[in-house]
Formats: sequence, C-alpha cells, structure tokens
Amino acid sequence: MVRLNYISGRAVVVTLLLAVGLLWSYWPVFAEVSGKWIDSPQYSHAWLVPGFSLFLLWRSRATILEKANGPVWWGLVPLGVGLLFRLLGALYYATWMETLSFLIVLLGVALLLGGWGVLRHSWIAICFLIFMFPLPFRVETALSGPLQQVATIITTYILQTLGWPAFREGNVIIVNDHRIGVVEACNGLGMLILFFAMSAAAAILSRRPWPDRLVLLLSAVPIAIFSNVARIATTAIMYDIGGQRLGDMIFHDLAGWIMMPLALGLLWLEVQVMSFLLTDIPAEENLPPSLYSDPLNLGMGHPRV
Repeated sequence: MVRLNYISGRAVVVTLLLAVGLLWSYWPVFAEVSGKWIDSPQYSHAWLVPGFSLFLLWRSRATILEKANGPVWWGLVPLGVGLLFRLLGALYYATWMETLSFLIVLLGVALLLGGWGVLRHSWIAICFLIFMFPLPFRVETALSGPLQQVATIITTYILQTLGWPAFREGNVIIVNDHRIGVVEACNGLGMLILFFAMSAAAAILSRRPWPDRLVLLLSAVPIAIFSNVARIATTAIMYDIGGQRLGDMIFHDLAGWIMMPLALGLLWLEVQVMSFLLTDIPAEENLPPSLYSDPLNLGMGHPRV
C-alpha cells in the first residue's frame, strides 16, 4: 500500500507538470481555435467535445487505473513527434499541424505515464478531440463547392417532385418569383462536421459489433446531406407560401434548432433498423473467438449473422 501511494503521488506530480507545460505550449493554439468556435457556426459544437472525452475517460476510470503499469519510455517517441509537429506548425503557420500535434502529444503522455493498458483504454477519448479542431483551409475549400452543388441539385429535384415549379441556375434555386441562393454558408459542411461528431459519439457509446459502429459513423454523410436539403427545401417552400419574412424566420431561427433533433432521430431510426435486420447470437454458444474480437476495445456486443 505504501508503494502504491508513493507511485500514485509521483505520477500525480509528473502529470501536473506535464499538464502545465502543455497548457503553456498550446495556449496560443487554443486561443486561435476558440476564436473560430465563437465566430463560426460550423464549429459551435466544439465546446461540447472536451466534455464528452472527459466523460469517456471517467466511464473507464476503474479499468484505466487497474491497467496502469507505467511509465513506459516508448511514450517519449509520440511525445517527441508531437512536439516536432508543434514546432513545424508554428514555423509554417499551419494551425492544423499544431492541433494534430496536440493529439499525438496526449497519446504519448498516456503511454508514458500509464503504459500500454492505459493507452488502449484512453486513445478513443483522446482521438475524439479531433472534432473540436477546425478543418484545414484547403480541405474546407475542396469540400465547400461540391457540397454546395449537391445541395442545390437535390433540393431542386425534391421541390419538383413535390410539385413546385423549381429550377436552378448555378447554385440558385428559382421557385416562381423567388430566388433562393444556396450560398457557401448553406453548403452543409457545418452539418457534416457536427453529424460526424454525433455519429462517432453514438458509435462509441453503442454496444454493437464494430461493423455496425462503422456504419453508424459513415451514415453521418447521408444524414448531413439530407438534413441540409430538408432545411433548404423547407425554406424555399416557406418563401413561396408566406413571403420573405416567413422564409427568413424558418431559415435563420428554426432551421438550426430543428436539424439537431432530426439528426438524432435519424440515428435512432438507423439503430432500430439494424436491430430489426440483424440477429443476436447468444454469447454462451461455442463460436470462434474471432467473432467476439473487439479491435477498438469499445465493449463489443454479440456477433451478428
């Protein structure tokens, strides 16, 4: 017991020193990133991401403490690589490289202080933090145009299917006398980022097999596109029925509130469909151990047939 307390006390001191050092080193990065959290609606969800990661660590705290057998000096390798990325990012003004380095450093710290067991049970929570960092500018630019065009095309088709005389000119949808411009802010990229974070959280919390979780994660793309198209189509209909005032109210005031419950509802529906289509195999049956393997160490449920 004395030895355990000595090691725990030393680990606490080292952890606090590393935490202070990381806070001092990455303070300019987080000051810049938090500006986007405040100013850009695309990243307003980022404030919740650290809380969810802390929840994952808290949920696994008993296992993490049990598996702690550090220090493992191999942790210095990712720690050094992360700090190198931090310096290169600062040198070349590449914020994305600096934010990526923060995750690598945290992985190195987990391995250095706790060992392989701690890293195995904490890497998911650490990697989830990637959802609080803005995408690189080139990635945003590359995705913006195609998403904008896809949203315009699908929305026009849906309006035509519903009986509205709609056609498009570039990224502008014309419905009778109203012109609804699908501007860059309406391309759905913000929804895509948000729904990827939501789908990842649902996949992590789910106790389904890992292929089912992968489907949940990838479903963020169609859910984001569908939600964005639903918002634009509803706005176009409201403009045509009630004029600009009603259209503005739907677009600016209600759309942001409606999209979140809609996405959660679609995720819930997806899980229910999986449960209906896939059959549970009782765990007590003699099956190959590979069917029960959990490569992500997330508490995999029963295998499926």
